[in-house]
Amino acid sequence: MVERVDLYTYDRQPTGETALRGEKLPPDRYRMVVHVCLFGSDGRMLIQQRSASHARWTGLWDVTMGGGAQTGDDSRTAAARELLEEIGLRADLTGLPPALTLRPGQVIDDFYILRGDPAPETLRLQAEEVQAVRWADAGDIHRMIDAGTFIPYKHELIDLLFALRDSRGCWTRPDRRGASG
Repeated sequence: MVERVDLYTYDRQPTGETALRGEKLPPDRYRMVVHVCLFGSDGRMLIQQRSASHARWTGLWDVTMGGGAQTGDDSRTAAARELLEEIGLRADLTGLPPALTLRPGQVIDDFYILRGDPAPETLRLQAEEVQAVRWADAGDIHRMIDAGTFIPYKHELIDLLFALRDSRGCWTRPDRRGASG
């Protein structure tokens, strides 16, 4: 299934235009991507391993969730939808701003920081997207990046995400009811 994505100006204003996911975008147009980093009470991040059938970064580990906004999504809606689809967690992101926004190329990339302690074995993984999940500290992730088994984020980004986990206003508790259904 080919997804359509909404296009935005640099400062997030919807243009009313859409593009096919993966299609080269017109100049001065941006698509939206979201990431969720779920931190446990022990300070570790839940990370996911992309499935062997995933189109990009096949088999590599990643932060808790990453995905593209679809037509009609706003950033929060996309993050909540992708979190539920990929690992079966329901989260209410109402009023929660992204903890961090990056703009690599023609992408507006919002990172949300959540807190919760789901047991990995209770999560419902979307087989087409995710083959495994586990908890990791920043050192684990740095070693995985260096070994080529984690998406090659800059070490400084990983450190920043871990630093942001304690920021006031960034927390919400995922609703575990989504994991069982």
